[in-house]
Amino acid sequence: MIVQIHPDNPQPRLIKNVVETLRSGGVIIYPTDTIYGLGCDIYNTSAIARICRIKNLDPQKANFSFVCAGLSHLSEYAKSMDTPVFRILKSTLPGPYTYILEASKQVPKMLKSKKDTVGIRVPDHNITQAIVKELGHPIMSVSLPMETDVAYYTDPEIIYETFENQVDMVIDGGPGGTVPSTIIDCSQGVPSLLREGAGKWEHLIQ
Repeated sequence: MIVQIHPDNPQPRLIKNVVETLRSGGVIIYPTDTIYGLGCDIYNTSAIARICRIKNLDPQKANFSFVCAGLSHLSEYAKSMDTPVFRILKSTLPGPYTYILEASKQVPKMLKSKKDTVGIRVPDHNITQAIVKELGHPIMSVSLPMETDVAYYTDPEIIYETFENQVDMVIDGGPGGTVPSTIIDCSQGVPSLLREGAGKWEHLIQ
């Protein structure tokens, strides 16, 4: 199904419906402050496996990321951070960044990398924030399978037509972006750029 949710004032009833879908093992496509993403409950292994099939990923080699509600939420899933790293996170989140951090024991084993790290996002998007807060813990997130046709991953109606048989719900929160998040590895204490995207990098290393 496709559900229209207001991007500025998400309707609580509809957010509850999304969360019920996630809790029952569903897979959703949802808007963020960058591009639309595929998401599920981080503790539902069958839903994670479904997303891997949709993206044609090997679960043992995939790099998954979490969507958290804020810094305090993030700190539950990442080990204690150095002050400079925390300062960078505080100055850029919520925002279009994915940070690679040392994973805490709260992170399900299936979602940890071989280096015991995890990618964490705090999108500056009201729908995403509302879903995570209502769920009570992060959602696992990956980008949609990218094709050359930009409209297919920016227009919710086209997204729905493309994926309606593979996911349980597509959230229409308006047009999506075309540039993914900037990925920064902070797991070694010194920020290292892995992918430049929507978030500016230069001012973080000054």
